[in-house]
Amino acid sequence: MKKNVEKHLTLRERILETIRDAIMSGALKPGEKVAEPELAARFGISRTPIREAFRQLESEGYLSVIPRKGALVASFSAKDVEEFYAIKSILEGYAARKACSLLSTREINKLEAINEKLREIAEEGDVRHFFKVHNSFHDLFIKGAGNDKLHDMIAQLLKKFQRLRLASLMKPGRMQLSVEEHEKIIEAFRKRDPVMAEMLVQKNAEYGGKVLIEEDAAAAEAWTCKGLDL
Repeated sequence: MKKNVEKHLTLRERILETIRDAIMSGALKPGEKVAEPELAARFGISRTPIREAFRQLESEGYLSVIPRKGALVASFSAKDVEEFYAIKSILEGYAARKACSLLSTREINKLEAINEKLREIAEEGDVRHFFKVHNSFHDLFIKGAGNDKLHDMIAQLLKKFQRLRLASLMKPGRMQLSVEEHEKIIEAFRKRDPVMAEMLVQKNAEYGGKVLIEEDAAAAEAWTCKGLDL
């Protein structure tokens, strides 16, 4: 299946996916340099499309492009994670509250259909496909709030921290839990309960950050214990 998908990717998309996969798998670690010459040789191209890919990956939070140093894998602190998810929670929660009275029955049914698709993808374990469809679920009710500036603001924020959101969904059981959370959100929309819709969407966002922060804390504790054992 993966090979069939790769055949349909453009060269630029293949470069992006190669770097994203290396970062998400840990093959490229925070602070590590991503070498242009190696990628240019691997794909048989000039460095110009590589640099274009670097700029996009920087906008998505994967890389930090530093003058005279090149592209380095970006690092996120627990504070970065906490602040991002706090802002995401407030903005998306507000969008859900506003959308509650504006969404049509047809749009709510579409949310349900998207969530059923997410359920199937979660069973297959395809995180990247889940991530794309998951985005369409949230985008539907955010647009449904009827505030273009709010939609643009959230879209820019989500793009900048795409890497964190994908990392959160990769945690064991997170996709299945996301589907369950969506069911409750849909029910709040059907009941036209803006307070409940806002609370559930905020809780959904907050939990996404919580699993990442807890993992970082556990990893730090593991390294401390390892150091004591030496």
